[in-house]
Amino acid sequence: MEDDYPRLEDLLTQARGQVEVTQEELDEARDRRQAIASALLAEFPGSRVYFNGSVAHGDALTPLTDIDVGIVIAEAKQTHGPGKKGPRDLMDRAADAIRRELKADFPKLTVQVEGCTRAVLVRFGDPVHAGEKDFTADVICAVDNAEDRGLFIPKVPGWSRSDPEAHTRMVLQAIKDTRVAFAHIVRLLKHWNRRHGKPLCSWNIKALALACITSPMAQLHGLAIWFTYAATELDKGETQDPAGVAEKPIKLGKGWTRAQVVTALREAGKRVEEAARLERDGYPLQAHAELAKLFNDEDMLPHPDPDAVRDEAVRRFKELKIGGTIAGVGRGAGRQQVPVRSWAP
Repeated sequence: MEDDYPRLEDLLTQARGQVEVTQEELDEARDRRQAIASALLAEFPGSRVYFNGSVAHGDALTPLTDIDVGIVIAEAKQTHGPGKKGPRDLMDRAADAIRRELKADFPKLTVQVEGCTRAVLVRFGDPVHAGEKDFTADVICAVDNAEDRGLFIPKVPGWSRSDPEAHTRMVLQAIKDTRVAFAHIVRLLKHWNRRHGKPLCSWNIKALALACITSPMAQLHGLAIWFTYAATELDKGETQDPAGVAEKPIKLGKGWTRAQVVTALREAGKRVEEAARLERDGYPLQAHAELAKLFNDEDMLPHPDPDAVRDEAVRRFKELKIGGTIAGVGRGAGRQQVPVRSWAP
């Protein structure tokens, strides 16, 4: 392998830098998040605010277009919840408070409750990333589950169980346990997901990663582990809440069947394995090309020079032929027929 050609791990690091949220976006998003939190606490004194989603989890991508804010309303603990009052009056109060406190700073602000089943929808009318149409916030009005774990969150006209506070703790602990590898790998997976029709929501990606990205590891290794694990688990059934609180599994991407998702994951996993194999065998340009095909984004990870890839492919064919091979076509063409486990010790 050419000593001066970037390794796949370095290419992944460079590519991740192209899709990571910028510090300017983060700073502005956090300021707006805090402004919403302050408005909510003024309306519901004695309550606690929690943050969820990609900004809170440390895996946000650019362009950043939304934030998630929740408030656990202390005064509603005895009056609201299953078998008691529904969430609509709390959502209306939260919306009024946000309008009252933020309108002066955001003249185009709109706050919607009507038609929202889960969260108050805040539209700032002012994007944090140049070129985007807007920036939004989902605001959850929750109450503590006094008899069990987690929270009751709106599912208008009633409630459902969840534990977004536990979800954030679990993700942050995984980042710590893996020395940030978890966040790096999840960012790459989220970008792969949005470049392939969003078969999974971001939380599904992270919920699966919590079970298999559990120690420090290289990004390429982590991608291979995740694609294999995710395909295997989703082949069995939809992903359950890792906090063990939500009654229903995590939904798949809109318009996707479970069989389609599993197929997409398996195909992506094979591409990662092939890239790793090619690099290990001394063919870095073809390895790079496989990785570029995986993400399908020239801005994030450009393809290598096609003429150079072709030259390397010719060299590989000659070397494999000299080494003794079984002829064929496709990715397996010319490869010696021996069992290979890409991630075996």
